[in-house]
Amino acid sequence: MRGLAPYWIDPRDRTYRFPDVRLALREPDGLLAIGGDLSPQRLEAAYRRGIFPWFNHDQPILWWSPDPRAVLFPERLKISRSLRKTLRKQVFTVTFDRAFADVIEACSGPRNNDGMADPGTWITPEMKQAYIQLHETGLAHSVECWQGDELAGGLYGVAIGNTFFGESMFTRVTDASKVAFVHLVRQLNQWGFSLIDCQIHSTHLESLGAESISRERFVQLLDQHCNKPGIPVPWKMDESEKLLGDLLPSKRSGQ
Repeated sequence: MRGLAPYWIDPRDRTYRFPDVRLALREPDGLLAIGGDLSPQRLEAAYRRGIFPWFNHDQPILWWSPDPRAVLFPERLKISRSLRKTLRKQVFTVTFDRAFADVIEACSGPRNNDGMADPGTWITPEMKQAYIQLHETGLAHSVECWQGDELAGGLYGVAIGNTFFGESMFTRVTDASKVAFVHLVRQLNQWGFSLIDCQIHSTHLESLGAESISRERFVQLLDQHCNKPGIPVPWKMDESEKLLGDLLPSKRSGQ
């Protein structure tokens, strides 16, 4: 891993080392390394250092660490008036880790995420298999939003310590992915999670409370929070009334 970024990572290397993120390119922003593999060990090593894979089907594995970094602190979640109305109606059922493979498959196809178009082409078959394997190790998790027996939306990501690294979301019914996200953030807050990585800024994420911090600060937070105890797997959702009590109608006494 000598010379100028992007650095080459030998897939045979079992030390799972990455270059210092401060060596990442400014243009394209955050490109740090090429190569390696998508084994659970390498993926975990990458996330712990503030690095994630992102590449199209016709490219080698590309590793990124952009500066600044989009994050959401769970206690700063923003919920719009219209989304509050949807939550109060309770038209969806939200679960954790019930249909990981279905969620990542839905995320890999062309879709529109509540107004945020995303072709999904970067979730290649290789990526899907890698994250399914990471889910089987207990590091990757899914949030499913159901309407009856149909999957209406959802998201998936990686949890290390008390940090959650968001990867992708999809929606088939208006607000479904937002409802899944709100339940996730509220649950993570109850569990004592301190940080949600959103990777790259977007107006969609900003509307939910995401903000940009420097890569240096982001790495400092990872060093602080990734070594803390995690949550037993599979994840289980707390009761919605307890989780979203300030959003739902108050129950009348005697009922």
